[in-house]
Amino acid sequence: MKRILLLLTLAFFIVDSFSQEAPSQADTLRKDALNVFIASPDEDFMNSTNYIRKEIPYVNYVRDIKDAGVYLIVTNQKTGSGGKEYSFFFVGQLENAGMADTLKFSASPDATKDDIRQKSVQTIKMGLMRYVAKTPLSKYMKITFTEPLESAVSTDKWDSWVFRTSLAGYLEGEQSRSQQYLSGSLSANRITDKWKVNMSSSYSQNGSENIVTDSLGIPHTYKGANTSKSFSTLLVKSLNDHWSAGGTFRLGSSSYSNEQFYLVMMPGIEYDLFPYSESTRRQLRILYSAGYNYEDYIDTTIYNKMKENLWLHSLTAAYQVVQKWGNINLTLGYSNYLHDWSKNNISGSLSLELRIAKGLSITLYGSAAAIHDQLSLVKKNLSVDEVLLQRKQLATQYQYFTSFGLSYTFGSIYNNVVNPRFGNSGGGGISISISE
Repeated sequence: MKRILLLLTLAFFIVDSFSQEAPSQADTLRKDALNVFIASPDEDFMNSTNYIRKEIPYVNYVRDIKDAGVYLIVTNQKTGSGGKEYSFFFVGQLENAGMADTLKFSASPDATKDDIRQKSVQTIKMGLMRYVAKTPLSKYMKITFTEPLESAVSTDKWDSWVFRTSLAGYLEGEQSRSQQYLSGSLSANRITDKWKVNMSSSYSQNGSENIVTDSLGIPHTYKGANTSKSFSTLLVKSLNDHWSAGGTFRLGSSSYSNEQFYLVMMPGIEYDLFPYSESTRRQLRILYSAGYNYEDYIDTTIYNKMKENLWLHSLTAAYQVVQKWGNINLTLGYSNYLHDWSKNNISGSLSLELRIAKGLSITLYGSAAAIHDQLSLVKKNLSVDEVLLQRKQLATQYQYFTSFGLSYTFGSIYNNVVNPRFGNSGGGGISISISE
């Protein structure tokens, strides 16, 4: 025990000696710098904040929003080309109360992480200028323009159409098991202010083999395979800043769902309580769809059907908001077949991130569904390998998933310095392990 106490005491003094840095010359500018708080629901963007702090060193980055003269919220959404449009919302408070700005830039589908973070830095620099201009540091700022203006804008020979194809697969295994997977897809998208067209097709096949030895030492081999094919189209017409109309068309097959061929046509209309122009910050969308579903089954279903002509409708509500206190994403959905209203599905999901106190934040996610519309279930008794290897869909009346996270940070309000030595995880230091 004495040796353990000695080691702990020694470690404390070593760490304390390294933490006592010699006081540097007073930074008369740093104390007058603008305090900035940055938040984003995009994890990739938050991972680039070290780069931002390095490239924009003339502000103080604070850990709590209450200490900030400006808080910055960064969101993004997919564009018609398959890239992303990033939105930067600058909101002043304390000495900058009443000031607010929104800046945006678009990243192409092939943009690298470095391209995006460089554009993010340029956008943040421009957005911060009017706030920095109110501080004593403004006299040290220089603004330059590096590129000549184009005299004309070239036309788009693709007329906003974007095509994408992909192929993926893997093969892995060991002595008693193996698994294979292959998938491919092809999509064509066109998004303009008035129209949204998404078309996609996909194919996937996966198989597995497991060898299990029983109590008598006899090996048993269980094999399973699933194949699915699909083609879908989404067509939407913008009516105004709150209404849109369109529909979906889907066809395909799935051995897992006992569907040799299916076809679904669902026209619908959507209303957004907030203008679509504010979609990156807040949405409250209500979508009603009704249509036709044709089913041709592989095996006889539990309702003694091999083919069916079905009519159905659905109602979906989605609420999304991004604010300085966090963000919420809530979705509720209901659907049923019109020939029997007891054949319905009710589902919901909630994603919540809240800053509930200084340094304290909580994240919650949950989804659940009440399922009463499994019309394609196979009537025959499934074999053990079909169940264990998930070759066929099983009957269920519900499903759910939940997760949560809690974090608390305290100490200095400033977060300006980036030190990458020994990695970015805070490693390096002294670690003492004691075992009996």
